[in-house]
Amino acid sequence: MDKKMLPIGVDDFEKLRTENYYYVDKTGFIKDLLLNRGEVNLFTRPRRFGKSLNMSMLRCFFETGADEKLFEGLAISRETKLCDTYMGRFPVISISLKTAHGSSYEFAKNELCTIIAKEAMRFRFILDSNKLYEEEKEQYRQIIKVDNSLNGTFAMSESTITSSLNTLSQLLEKYYGQKVIILIDEYDVPLAKANSRGYYDKMIDLIRNMLDAALKTNRSLYFAVMTGCLRVSKESIFTGLNNPKIYSLLDARCEERFGFTDAEVRQILDYYELSEYYDITKEWYDGYRISNAYVYNPWDVINWCDQLLTSTDKRPKSYWKNSSSNEEVKRFLSKMGNGVTKAQIERLISGESVQKRIEEQLTYNTIYDNIENLWSLLFATGYLTPADMPDGNLVRLKIPNNEVRDIFSAFILQLFEEKVAEDGTLVTEFCTALKNGDTAEVKRVFEKGMEKTISIRDTAVKKEFKENFYHGLILGILFFKNDWGVSSNREAGNGYYDIQIEIEDEEIGIVIVVKYAEGGDLDTSCQEALDQINRNNYTAELKEDDMHRILKYGFACYKKQCKVVLERETYEAS
Repeated sequence: MDKKMLPIGVDDFEKLRTENYYYVDKTGFIKDLLLNRGEVNLFTRPRRFGKSLNMSMLRCFFETGADEKLFEGLAISRETKLCDTYMGRFPVISISLKTAHGSSYEFAKNELCTIIAKEAMRFRFILDSNKLYEEEKEQYRQIIKVDNSLNGTFAMSESTITSSLNTLSQLLEKYYGQKVIILIDEYDVPLAKANSRGYYDKMIDLIRNMLDAALKTNRSLYFAVMTGCLRVSKESIFTGLNNPKIYSLLDARCEERFGFTDAEVRQILDYYELSEYYDITKEWYDGYRISNAYVYNPWDVINWCDQLLTSTDKRPKSYWKNSSSNEEVKRFLSKMGNGVTKAQIERLISGESVQKRIEEQLTYNTIYDNIENLWSLLFATGYLTPADMPDGNLVRLKIPNNEVRDIFSAFILQLFEEKVAEDGTLVTEFCTALKNGDTAEVKRVFEKGMEKTISIRDTAVKKEFKENFYHGLILGILFFKNDWGVSSNREAGNGYYDIQIEIEDEEIGIVIVVKYAEGGDLDTSCQEALDQINRNNYTAELKEDDMHRILKYGFACYKKQCKVVLERETYEAS
């Protein structure tokens, strides 16, 4: 029997349910919402946590003419009273603001105009109705108006954009005889992009006025649901709203409705016959705490399963990292020595926690102004998660899993490379000593380099991660040696070496294996590294490439100490 397809990048609920995609049942969200809703409901979750799919699900459930078959066999279908009362009973306006941005305010405003106009076009049939006055139909035409002088793009004035959702709600209520549900996905993306591109004040005025008209002064509104990464402060955007109901990362309500639970991940792995990868899946992609629940990042789990099914490479990767610029982490790490101590970062990287005061209401134009805001931003965007139950707004924070730890590590190594680039002597001294087999000098220069970055504590974080970190530091130095052939983590002999170097003009080959010395036993770890090189015949490729002098290095590292041992081998071509 063929397996269902993995829904990579599919956030359309109807498509997912009709085209044989695997679906993790989150329809319990509908019940939770109906039993606890306010007039305006805001759900804040990190990116790639299923917000858009859940919003698509809500539209498919509530919208007039809903297809009951889409929900057959799902949890909500067993709530017959709720289904009879709410399914298919409402006109629904559903927009996503994730693309409402651009290099300038005018470009972003036009994108917002297009988003709203395309949604309004779904209701073009109201123009044929005798339920609306001609003046009301003209109001609708203003929303979907096309400017032929601008290559046929939609062209609303700012005042029309501001009133568009309110106007459309009134027209739909009159047509259907039923108040309207409004869904706004990724409401804060235009603000984040506007802040980074210099037109924040104009954009926040536009979004604030639009939301005010749609969600406060709108008598045709039944209720609204919004999603975003951040709870933007009431003072900056929600000034007109009467206490929107907030479902944040610290709220127990709907805690399991975004993200995959452990049981759901086990079911996915079992379905695709990948249960043997449960432990590594948990280490890499679990660990996000939302009140009392722990959830996995859905984007990661789906992509990881796809990799396991379609690739021979069974090593986990950081999929989440590639879906964003990770600007938050870059800004945070750049503050080392300016409110963030190396000790705090070292504790986080090593699997420990730090206690911070979290401010959930933020404004994008001040978010990078101080380090306390940055801690709150890292929490809201999923880079940090509660280690235990918060004490008010005091939260003990930790890195949730190996994937996010890998993101932090990557940027720490990037900062290290930048510092190495500033000190040209470090590269020269290290590489000269490495080529000459001067282990004492290699040790001295490498420890000098390690002083430029954080250290790794001897904690519960797996040895593999620690070794990869020191491996990255060595590569960060070798990166600048342009005339050497440097490769990393490639197959050779009977396994994968850490680092291999070919100095062709001198016919010198170097292979390096890095070990983390648990408990500080550097001697034993160095010997283990050399034994691994010899046991797995890592020098095979060097010999094939006619490297006649081969240097085999065992590096052992512990915090900011290291030991280096060497075995030499001379190989003459036959």
